[in-house]
Amino acid sequence: MNLQGKVVVITGGGGGIGKALAERFHAEGAAGILVADLDGEAAAATADAVGGVPAQANVAVEADVQRMVALAEERFGRIDLMCSNAGVPVRDPDFNNATSASNEVWTLGWEVNVMAHVYAARAALPGMIARGGGYFLHTVSAAGLLSQPGSPVYATTKHAATGFAEALAITHRSQGIGVSILCPQAVDTPMIRDARGSQAVDGVLSPAEVAQCVVDGLAAETFLILPHPQVLTYMQRKTSDYDRWIGGMVRLRDKIAASLAGG
Repeated sequence: MNLQGKVVVITGGGGGIGKALAERFHAEGAAGILVADLDGEAAAATADAVGGVPAQANVAVEADVQRMVALAEERFGRIDLMCSNAGVPVRDPDFNNATSASNEVWTLGWEVNVMAHVYAARAALPGMIARGGGYFLHTVSAAGLLSQPGSPVYATTKHAATGFAEALAITHRSQGIGVSILCPQAVDTPMIRDARGSQAVDGVLSPAEVAQCVVDGLAAETFLILPHPQVLTYMQRKTSDYDRWIGGMVRLRDKIAASLAGG
């Protein structure tokens, strides 16, 4: 996908990766950008910086997502690229107990990290199919391909997000719909503070560096966009010898646990 002249919707656009995407897409010549965020003021600030349209939206509420999509279609006439970027970091209250998160925390993770993608696709697909084309970019995480020590909620919901994106791509490619998932490891955003141990994995990228990877991935229309290319090697190790991979993850978890105990 060439972003020149395209209309883009970005959720979670008030900061972090979403803001960087808005800025980079604007630089690439996007014709219109709708910036949505739970924080309406942050959405407005990003939208003002890129000449876009702001929207306050809670992506865990389907009616909010529907209003966001309707606003974009009303203002710009269409949506070419739906960036379902908003997410929520969730960690266990007890790092040494994989069941310690409450049901309420599990529900929040499911609503934001999974159902928000479903709601966005449900709202935007009809217009895209009618026009014979469109594109979805889902910000997932390397945790959706590998795992996340200390956060079964995050790892599980991100795996589910990957599964939904695969289904979206498989079902709708013949209708001209493209899908990519963005799966970085550590990125220099506030979320990193809630992903214990992520700072030690393969370096921390800036949101701008991630946005560059997204532009490149969309241009190639690759399903899997990996700002940290090492993740592909880890995936291959996981599938080639699952037990050995689990052993390696145990050692990583133990290293993080020791660091937390000492700090």
